[in-house]
Amino acid sequence: MAPAESAVPRRGLLIAGLMIAMLFGALDQTVVGTAMPRIVGELGGLSLMAWLTTAYMLTSTVVVPIAGKLADLIGRRIVYVTGLLVFIAASALCGMSQNMSELILFRALQGIGGGIMMPMAMIIIGDIFTGKERAKWQGIFGGLFGLSSVIGPQVGGWLVDALNWRWVFYINLPVGLLATVLIAMALPKHKAQGKVVFDIPGMAAMIVGVVSLLLALTFGGVDYPWGSWQIIGLFALAAVALTTFGIIESRAKEPILPLRLFKSRVFSTINGVGFLLSVGMFGAIMFVPLFMQGIVGISASASGTVMTPLMISMIVASVIGGRLVYKLGIRAQILAGMIIMAVGFVLLTTMGLNTTRLAASGIMVVLGVGMGLVMPLLTLALQESFPKSELGVVTSSSQFFRAIGGTFGMTVLGAVMNHQSSKLLTRDLVPVLGNMPDPTGMIAQMTSKIDTDPQSLYSMLLSPEMQAQLPKSFVDLVSPILKHSMIVSLHDVFWIGFAFLVLGGLLSFAIGKVKLSDRPKGRQDTPEPAMH
Repeated sequence: MAPAESAVPRRGLLIAGLMIAMLFGALDQTVVGTAMPRIVGELGGLSLMAWLTTAYMLTSTVVVPIAGKLADLIGRRIVYVTGLLVFIAASALCGMSQNMSELILFRALQGIGGGIMMPMAMIIIGDIFTGKERAKWQGIFGGLFGLSSVIGPQVGGWLVDALNWRWVFYINLPVGLLATVLIAMALPKHKAQGKVVFDIPGMAAMIVGVVSLLLALTFGGVDYPWGSWQIIGLFALAAVALTTFGIIESRAKEPILPLRLFKSRVFSTINGVGFLLSVGMFGAIMFVPLFMQGIVGISASASGTVMTPLMISMIVASVIGGRLVYKLGIRAQILAGMIIMAVGFVLLTTMGLNTTRLAASGIMVVLGVGMGLVMPLLTLALQESFPKSELGVVTSSSQFFRAIGGTFGMTVLGAVMNHQSSKLLTRDLVPVLGNMPDPTGMIAQMTSKIDTDPQSLYSMLLSPEMQAQLPKSFVDLVSPILKHSMIVSLHDVFWIGFAFLVLGGLLSFAIGKVKLSDRPKGRQDTPEPAMH
C-alpha cells in the first residue's frame, strides 16, 4: 500500500505533529540568541560564545543529506522519531549545562537532531500529497519557518525574563514529546526490502569535507587571516575530503548523494538557484539591522520590528504562491520571485541617512514577497522530478545546498563589508584620530579595529549607549565619517547580493518544464527523470 493511502486516516494527526516539530525546531535557532547575554553572565566563557551558534550550524548542516538518504533506506518514521528524541535529549542536557564547554558540546548534539528534523517534514509532505497539494503545504510550512524568525526573539526574551535562560531549552521537552507521539502514531512503518547497505566511508568523507569547509568559511577573515596556514589548511583538507567523497560515491552501492543526480538538469539547476538565493538572502537578513541601528539610529528591538514585514510577506507569498504556481508554472514563478528579490536589493542600495522605518519596512515587504514565491518551489520541483525511492535524498539536498549557500553568503558579504570599510576608514578616519590626544589608549584600540574588525567598531561607536559615554565633540567629529563609510560599504554588499540573485534568475531559465502531478508518489517508483 502506498504511504499516502495508509496515512490518510491519520493525516490530521500527522500534519499537526509536523507543524509542532517544525515550529519548535525552528524556534530553537532564534530564541537562543536572545538568551546569549544571560548565558555568558552565568556560565562565563565570553570568548566561546560564537561556538554556541557555530557548533549547531556545523552538525545540523552535515547531517541533512545523511538523514535524507537514511529516510529512503530505512523509512521516514524511524529516522524522524530518532531525530526528535536526539533533539529533546540534547535540549535537556543544554538546560543542565554547568559551563560553556558543556553547553557547546550539547548544542552540537542538538544540531544533529535538528539536522535530521530539518528535511523530514518536506520529505513526508512529498509522500502524502499530490504535486499540486504539495505546492500549498510546502508554502505553509515554509511560512511557519519564517514565522519562527519573527516570534523567536520575543519568546526567548519572555522565557529569560519570566524564568531563566535554561527554559529556552527546557521548553523543547513537552512540545517535542507531543510532536514525537503524534508523528510516531501517524506515520506508517516502513519495511526495508532486502539488506540495507550504509555508505559509511561516504558519510565519513562528507563529514570531514563539509565541516572543514564550513570552519574555513566561518573563521576566515575573522579569527584568522585568509592567507593563514589554519584557513588554507582547512580549505585543503576540505578539497581532499570532498574529492575522496566523490570517488567513494561513484562506486558505492547506496551512495549518500548519488553523483548521477547531477546529470539531471532539474536537480543541478534547482540546487544552484537555491544556493544563489541563500547567498543573496543573507545580505538582507544580516546587514539591514546593522544599517538601521548604525545609520538611522534606532534600537536593536526596533530594527527587529523593521524586519518583521519581511517574514510576514514571505509567509503570505508562500501561501499565495502555492496556488499561483498552477497557473504560472514552476520555472516562471521562480524567475518572477528572483526578479522581485533583485528589485528589493536595488531598493536597498537607495537607503541612506534619511531612510525612515516605514520606507525600510516597505523594502522588506518586496524582499519577502520574492522569497516566498521561490523558496517552497525549490523543494517541490525536485520532488516532482524524481521517483519515490529518491525522494528523501533529493529533498534533503535542497536544504543542504541552501545551508551551504547561507554560510558562503555570510562569508563573502561580510568580507566585502570589512574590506570596503577598512579601506574607507583608513583613508578618512585614521588621519582624524591621529591628530587627537590619547591618554587612555582608546584611540589606539579603535585604530587597530579598523584593519581587523571594522564591524565591531561601527557597533561600538554608533550605538546610543556608547555615544552617551563619549565626549560630544568626539562623537560629532567621528560619527559622520563612520556613517559615510558604512553606507558606502553596505551599498556594495547589497549590489553583490543583487548580482548573486541575477545569476540565480538567469540559471532558472535552465530548469525546464516541471509538471505538477495530480496524485501522491506511491511505493512503486515512477520512471527516472529525463537526464539532460
